[in-house]
Amino acid sequence: MSSLPDLKDITVHFLVIGGTIFLGRHLVPAALARGHTVTLFNRGQHNPDLFPDVEVLRGDRNGDLAALDGRRWDAVVDTCGYVPRQVRRMTDALAGRVGHYTFVSSISVYADEGTPHLDESAAVGTLADPTVERVDGETYGPLKALCEQAAEAGMPGRALVVRPGLIVGPWDPSDRFTYWPVRVARGGAFAAPAGPDLPVQVIDVRDLAEWTVRQVEAGATGTFNAAGPAAPLTMGAVLDTCRAVAGADARPVWIPEAVLAAHGVGAYVEMPLWVPAAAAGLSTVDVGKAVAAGLTFRPLADTVRDTLDWSRTWPADRPLRAGLSAEREAALLAAVG
Repeated sequence: MSSLPDLKDITVHFLVIGGTIFLGRHLVPAALARGHTVTLFNRGQHNPDLFPDVEVLRGDRNGDLAALDGRRWDAVVDTCGYVPRQVRRMTDALAGRVGHYTFVSSISVYADEGTPHLDESAAVGTLADPTVERVDGETYGPLKALCEQAAEAGMPGRALVVRPGLIVGPWDPSDRFTYWPVRVARGGAFAAPAGPDLPVQVIDVRDLAEWTVRQVEAGATGTFNAAGPAAPLTMGAVLDTCRAVAGADARPVWIPEAVLAAHGVGAYVEMPLWVPAAAAGLSTVDVGKAVAAGLTFRPLADTVRDTLDWSRTWPADRPLRAGLSAEREAALLAAVG
């Protein structure tokens, strides 16, 4: 499993690349809570004062790395690499001065999105031109796969690759899960995708952060799918949980996939958690390896409750960044009578 000594019960000095937006802002307190020390390396453009008691080095992984010079850390967690050049720059700068490198990837790396129960051995996507740095729906997954390869090449035998599914919970900047607790809490009939048996996978950001810290402590290497939960989850169960937590008089109106397609509804963002049948493998990935390595999942109701509570702290003019507009929802409801 690991070429590194067991670091349990040893204070680990983490270098977190990024660290102030979503996963990073949960990873830092998870590491601190277990007695570790943390240094952040980022540009200071997002929440620069978030952790006043944590060392922050200012720099840019795409440019100035001078702040890293002459420093050593036990472990690096890279939360924000999107193209392999970025990962190569970090491993080139740090290979001789860190013992372990965690790269946060994505289940979007898999080439065959339609096959259920994909495990870590499944083929990943490729690009005809691996030097492309345009990140979009077609290139995102293959570029993440190239980033994984760059991490292992730069830190051979010392790299941990984490492939999350949809990460959810408080401070999610995408609102790709938050939309549902917020919409259900408003009550009334609402448009829901496909049907109640639609498979869904989500992982609470806090569960992912805490597990990642424990993996680093153990010096774990290799690749892990980190979706969730351990047992199958459906869209119906998600919405039932949202209704129970919110105490809302809300009723899902299931919109068939053909109607969603006819209205040009975008999967995952405009209609959160909906993955079309052709890509259903991305909602059923095999997480057995990560579970065997200690990944656990808090109750979905806790995630829904904390997400809804967080949403209630927003400024009044803060819009949802994902989900149907009122007009689009009304059109879908009208289409199914």
